[in-house]
Amino acid sequence: MNYAFIVLVEFYPSWLAMNREQRRLKGQELKDIISKYPEVKVRFFDAEALPGKNYTDIIFCETTDVKKYHYMWEELRDHPVYTEGYMKIKDVIMGMEEAYKKFEEDLGK
Repeated sequence: MNYAFIVLVEFYPSWLAMNREQRRLKGQELKDIISKYPEVKVRFFDAEALPGKNYTDIIFCETTDVKKYHYMWEELRDHPVYTEGYMKIKDVIMGMEEAYKKFEEDLGK
């Protein structure tokens, strides 16, 4: 089954206080962690200039392996970008692609 996670995050002014090169380096460290989990497709969307209530960015994750998704976030949450207060996860919206079809398939068994 294919799972989608829309992770709403907020980057704080402390993130913006770093120069762009520092942010690029820290961002690359996060991408290096993400690359360890090829089972999870990750895309980044900037939302700060658009209507958003309590978030500045959207991280869209798609996977068939929820365990790998969880492990990836465990590592990301151990990184200084999270632990030193540069960003926070504000909300996660999760869904299963066409789960009703799997339900109907299993119901017929």
